[in-house]
Amino acid sequence: MLHRFAFTNFQSFRERAGVDWLLDGKVPEAVWSARAPTGERASTVMAVIGANASGKTALLKPILFLDWFVRESFAAPPAAELPFEPHFAAQDEPTEFELELTADGQLWRYTLRCTPRRVLEEALYVKRTRMGYVFMRQWDEASQSYQVKQQDFGFQAAEARKVRQNASLLSTAAQYGVPLAQRLVRTMVSSNVHRWGRRAGDDQVLQAAAYFAEHAQPRAQAVQWLRRWDFGLSDVELREVETDATDGSKQKFWIPFGAHRLADGRTARLPFALESSGTQSAFVLLHRLLPVVEQGGLAVIDEFENDLHPHMLEPILGLFADEKTNPHGAQLLFTCHAMEVLNILHKSQVMLVEKNEYNESTAWRLDSVEGIRSDDNFYAKYMAGAYGAVPQL
Repeated sequence: MLHRFAFTNFQSFRERAGVDWLLDGKVPEAVWSARAPTGERASTVMAVIGANASGKTALLKPILFLDWFVRESFAAPPAAELPFEPHFAAQDEPTEFELELTADGQLWRYTLRCTPRRVLEEALYVKRTRMGYVFMRQWDEASQSYQVKQQDFGFQAAEARKVRQNASLLSTAAQYGVPLAQRLVRTMVSSNVHRWGRRAGDDQVLQAAAYFAEHAQPRAQAVQWLRRWDFGLSDVELREVETDATDGSKQKFWIPFGAHRLADGRTARLPFALESSGTQSAFVLLHRLLPVVEQGGLAVIDEFENDLHPHMLEPILGLFADEKTNPHGAQLLFTCHAMEVLNILHKSQVMLVEKNEYNESTAWRLDSVEGIRSDDNFYAKYMAGAYGAVPQL
């Protein structure tokens, strides 16, 4: 379970920013949350709102970069730069990341300091009686090599020192079969965001269909939710199609069809390409959310409400509401332009993002605003500009 993440010098954020999921005793128990194995209470939902081009998507990307880095960077080409962009006014300064989460029944802190060219410092800490290091890795400019210290990590020292400058020691250790590293990199993160922004296009429907074709239970759940959410569907049928690829080979993929009951008792089947944009968006969104809810982990969704009616927000967010639908404490981080979300979530579950005249973004949690009350009309006050993070027109 994610407790918090923070970063410095990443895209439009030059100064330190981050997202804190922890809730104190003042937050009512009715607020959507889960208890970590280590006792802390964390929100299961976090919305990010703000004007266009304020940095909302940029606030999502650091956690996605870290997910890639600790799990997959071992496979990056040796000469490749790390896939992130520092603030354009601080290109020569390092970028820093920090992450706290519970995994394997313990509280962990992971830190990274780097440039796109190389890792400068990487460290993993665990809390026993107090926070202590598991490994610390530091670039030594004089020797042009890494100095590595370990405590009960189990990665062979000679191999640890040879980890590439664009790869994570944690990611590499997992490939070498280090048990602790393998356990820590299993966390599921599902997202519609990549390095350049939000994934979009018809291929998203085909990807969702391919996932549901291989996973019967999530498919049944998706159909159940689509029926309940009044899309006019009685079922979603998947048909396998084979075509000739440009190289002459056969290519297979799945086409979804929406089943609709007619007044005379017959069923009409419509290719999903002809279904409404809202139906397609809900289908794609469910293939991002259901695996996380089923297994635990984090879903990161940009423009969560895309093509959906505002009344759809609460039932979809409700998947993360309680133990019945979210038994493993999965979490959702999302951006949104539907301000109705302010009528659904607690003030501790909303991040506001704003960019100044120097193209520097800042982010803050709504409950940190001075003088805010739990019984305030957050929607009305936000729309009136009382909290900031609105377009200056």
